[in-house]
Amino acid sequence: MNIVQEEERRVVSKAPNPAKFRRTRVQSIPRWAYVLFAVLAVLVLLRTFQRGVGTLRPAQAPARPVTVAKVVTKDVPLYLDEIGTCAAYETVLVQAQVSGQIITRDFQDGAEVKKGDPLFTIDPRPFQAVLDQDKAQAALDQVNLKRQEDLRARKVISQQDYDTAVANAQKSQAAVEAAQVNVDFCYIKSPINGRVGLRNVDVGNLVGPSTTPLVTILGLDPIYTDFTVAENDLPLVRKYLGGPNVKVQTFLPDGSITPRMGDLYFIDNAVQPGSGTVKARGVTPNPDRALWPSEFVRVRFILDTLKNATLVPSQAVQVSQSGPFVFVVKPDNTVDLRPVKPGQRQEGDLTVIEGVKPDETVVVTGQLALSPGAQVAPQPYVPQNSDKPQDAAVSESAL
Repeated sequence: MNIVQEEERRVVSKAPNPAKFRRTRVQSIPRWAYVLFAVLAVLVLLRTFQRGVGTLRPAQAPARPVTVAKVVTKDVPLYLDEIGTCAAYETVLVQAQVSGQIITRDFQDGAEVKKGDPLFTIDPRPFQAVLDQDKAQAALDQVNLKRQEDLRARKVISQQDYDTAVANAQKSQAAVEAAQVNVDFCYIKSPINGRVGLRNVDVGNLVGPSTTPLVTILGLDPIYTDFTVAENDLPLVRKYLGGPNVKVQTFLPDGSITPRMGDLYFIDNAVQPGSGTVKARGVTPNPDRALWPSEFVRVRFILDTLKNATLVPSQAVQVSQSGPFVFVVKPDNTVDLRPVKPGQRQEGDLTVIEGVKPDETVVVTGQLALSPGAQVAPQPYVPQNSDKPQDAAVSESAL
């Protein structure tokens, strides 16, 4: 029994220990494997971080669609826009110069007449009788004068008798001429080219120098354009007054006629106390009678011509807290904010500005979403119908 137990203890002591065997296997993994595992783990973490940063980075903004136009240069007027009225170039109140009864009327109310066209006829018979009588007396006086000349040549009469005969002949001739004038006054004719108004008398009326005018004739070609200039604009007007480029352009507010260029005829010598304005008048061609007296018109008082002015479409000029500006498109299709000094609006929806160079490209529409350096996709600007002068402001100061 003891021998068996002793033998079992010997066998147990010689058997291998499992825990010791596991420790021996763990200690057999090489150290470089741990280093390699650590390096791989670091690389994986770094790659994951880079991807996370890439997803957080904001995407680049797309190019903004805008319309653009080139800066152009041309000669444009320096002007003041005013409101005015037209007035007849000539106004004639046709008056009877002899007394008598009207027997004919030779025109239609409102018709165009030429100088010398017949208007009325006053009964000429009484005046023709006086003329005939004076002609007879003049003929008798001429015969008497001839007789006196013959007697004087023979020294039969005195010098006084001869002088009396000469005076009578001259007096009778003057009476004939005066009677002829009265006869001519019976045939009333138009003294000017123009348009007649509504007649004041009809056939059968007795008229004379003291009665009302028979009719009024207005000369309409050319026509006056009357307007006023504000006293604040007087320094500018005086600067260019008398210059070769001073003109008066007249047009209707509805744009129904082409603007007409005329000359400055008159400017008053004093400011009106009540309104603070100065009266001015231009002479405007009116061959088609499109402008009528007392009609309201718009007036562009052109003072001078600005040579080689830089112009851009009016929509290109924007206003911020820092003042007016435009967006200038650079060659790489990015925009630059450029402060400018705007001037007057011109025909063709163009505005005079200072601060840009000729042939530069400016943004016309689409500025709302732009900022300096923004990328744009430019498209050419197609202007709308050209603005006419009548669309401008009523009173606009110079640059």
